[in-house]
Amino acid sequence: MSNDNFIPPMIDGVSASKVFLPKTSPAPTSVYQYLCQQFPHITADEWQQRFADRLIYDALGNILSFDSEYIENSHVFYYRFLAHEIHIPFEHEILFENEHLLVIDKPHFLTISPTGQYVQETLLVRLKKQTGNEFLTPIHRLDRETAGVVLFSKQAATRAAYQEMFAQRQVKKTYHAIAPFHADLTFPCYTRYRMEKGEPFYTMQVVEGKINSETEIHLIEHDSAWAKYQLKPITGKQHQLRVHLNSLGIAIKNDPFYPVVQHKREDNFSAPLQLLAKHIRFNDPVTFKEMEFSSKFELTL
Repeated sequence: MSNDNFIPPMIDGVSASKVFLPKTSPAPTSVYQYLCQQFPHITADEWQQRFADRLIYDALGNILSFDSEYIENSHVFYYRFLAHEIHIPFEHEILFENEHLLVIDKPHFLTISPTGQYVQETLLVRLKKQTGNEFLTPIHRLDRETAGVVLFSKQAATRAAYQEMFAQRQVKKTYHAIAPFHADLTFPCYTRYRMEKGEPFYTMQVVEGKINSETEIHLIEHDSAWAKYQLKPITGKQHQLRVHLNSLGIAIKNDPFYPVVQHKREDNFSAPLQLLAKHIRFNDPVTFKEMEFSSKFELTL
């Protein structure tokens, strides 16, 4: 099995990861030794098991063994599988599909792409298994905690056009959020802040300096304690909507990060973040049609 253009097969919805083997001194004695050095968060036993399960290939498609030689300036492929994953008991729905796009209504708690402790229990792997399309790629991101509309590219040939559409801010996104009602706040309003990485590293914070994030906020309805807000991000910083509402003193209901990081058990699904990517609108750069999609999920006071 030798092929200069070898692409490893998708296995159970998981596509292979590619790792370059650089020229280094001293050179590792084997591919196994290099992988252990390069990915110290993965145990040696786990790498041994992947070799034993015939899940590691060289660039030509040959299955590698535990003692396969390290060859500089080549690459290898490996698959990520986890022995134990917490099942996410919520389902996605396909809202629209054509030859270029897959539009999905994502539930709360479902991570979009494999990361950390989730591989099978991610939206991307579920979709690859459902559709058999190993070229699926998310065009933009939603946090694990956020539900709603998210777009996937179905083919590499047109992917860049959709990615550029987001990069150029040509997509109109509308979110809904449940957060405290404060009678002294006036809406609609525009929040403009400079956001940078916070502490811990996976959070963001507002700092002094040149503005790099902007959101338009409207009040939809409220009772004495809670309100439903419509949020229109003009920029797309990580956690932007969560940070902006927190900075107004109205942190989104059930937010585990803002204003204070509160770690919950990963199998605790009792209090989803009350943030929903409700609506998306854009002019399709490939078909030139105006496209609009809305989530079927609803947030209630």
